[in-house]
Amino acid sequence: MQLAILLWLAAHPLIQATQFPLQSPLETTAGWDDLDAGPQANETAHLTFETANSLLQHWPNTRYRNGHTIVPGTIPVGTLLHHGRSDQNVPTFAEWTTMDPEHAYLFCGNKAMSSSEFFLMFVVTRPLKVVYFDGSSGANMKDGSLDMQDLLLWGKARPDRWMAERARIDGLCEWGREFGVDGEVMLCSFSSGVELLSANFLAAMWSRDITAPQLSRFWHSTEFSGDEPNMDPLIWDLVRFESIRAGKWHERYPGETRVSLDMARSVSLYDTSLAPSLVAARAGKERWDHRIEAISAVDLVAVKQRLREVLADSNTEVGSGIDSLYRVVVKRYADRLELLHHLLNTTDPNLIQNRTRVVQRQLRIMLTPYILYSVQPAGNNPDDDSWAAPIWHACATQHTAHIHTRAHLTPSECVLLSALDGTNREICRVVVRMWVAGVRAGLDMLLPGSADTDVSRVFEDWRTSADSLVSWLDWSVWVKCRPECSAEEICYLPTWPWFWDEWMSIPEDGEWKRPQPRCIRQVEPYSSF
Repeated sequence: MQLAILLWLAAHPLIQATQFPLQSPLETTAGWDDLDAGPQANETAHLTFETANSLLQHWPNTRYRNGHTIVPGTIPVGTLLHHGRSDQNVPTFAEWTTMDPEHAYLFCGNKAMSSSEFFLMFVVTRPLKVVYFDGSSGANMKDGSLDMQDLLLWGKARPDRWMAERARIDGLCEWGREFGVDGEVMLCSFSSGVELLSANFLAAMWSRDITAPQLSRFWHSTEFSGDEPNMDPLIWDLVRFESIRAGKWHERYPGETRVSLDMARSVSLYDTSLAPSLVAARAGKERWDHRIEAISAVDLVAVKQRLREVLADSNTEVGSGIDSLYRVVVKRYADRLELLHHLLNTTDPNLIQNRTRVVQRQLRIMLTPYILYSVQPAGNNPDDDSWAAPIWHACATQHTAHIHTRAHLTPSECVLLSALDGTNREICRVVVRMWVAGVRAGLDMLLPGSADTDVSRVFEDWRTSADSLVSWLDWSVWVKCRPECSAEEICYLPTWPWFWDEWMSIPEDGEWKRPQPRCIRQVEPYSSF
């Protein structure tokens, strides 16, 4: 419900994407000799990684609403688009569409025909060129979700225009005209690329005033009086919940499958070479508070130029496969790191004694593909960890070494590859460092160590390292309801616009700003959203 997509029509031939050869593969000697050297404070590899890994997924983009990424893509022929309105006429101006009917149904109906509502359905007749904004970029909010669009249109964030939907879509259509832009979750034209399948006069559940082309008194409007639509409270809860359920269909990977993104032309404002002015703006802040409104004028010009370049390029040869490697890394480590975090989450001395060797075996399992038979600890210096450098290097580079040596990448792919390398490097550094500490303490089942080491101290260091790594990665796959919800419940993150009352009453804080998962009922009596 919150994913903003610009629909682009392929209006003219496109030039071939420029590609750049990588200069060299990852070095095999330098930079792998200090397992204590963590990432720099302004490192963004993990931010770029998790952002790219979360595209088109409702859950992570509901959790972190302030987007930093724009990605071109396509909507295929045969995709259905839905539009609710007060009459059966096909719009002659830019208007919104949805991919799931539950989101369009919310906008059906008018006062004159209070017992019925019009529901238009369109089918895509040729591939539509689209541009995707990550985060909750379809949400009318003042605190960052619209920053990217505001910067492109007006050169700065405009919280005073947070409800300027008509100005925003008309401005975006004008901005992208040379590329064939059709709108922001809206189509600039319904006469090209789509065909009307039906304009059904549905039985209404409620009545309220709607004046095309824009809702005049919708519940998230600045003109809203405070009263909900005129309907039975149970019906209102039902309609609201079903819009939430439809969002959950695209909650986790692969997310919204009716849009195919071209990651080789993605633009990320976590790219410090593109937007270095945002480094200081993010310093010391949690990710919830990351915004791009502080970008410098020089960097904004560079971002707009990069967008022009990627939107003028065509989707070229078969990609490098970097985006699929993101999924490989998450699948490989997400469950194992979560289990490790669980095993280490105790201060009970008896449990610590029992779990030390269990944890050590789990660490070895994660590193099994990279531990060579010839690798042995230095017998004359037990504090020397350099013997483990080949393990760290192999763990961190084997997924991408072939790309570094063979591939010619676009600038966008270089950013993605750097983020993948940086994230993988830190995961492997921490895991290898923890495993080496266990070897040194005599806990490994194959390598010798000292039997008189204080294992409780090792366990404590492990816990600190694991907590730090999980916090740094901050993968949304770990954000879930604990304990699990019952059969009549679903796990929910506060979702715009359903936390509206709380947001209006607590403008600077609250669950709406740092959403936490909780169980809500999916049948009556419904929970508070």
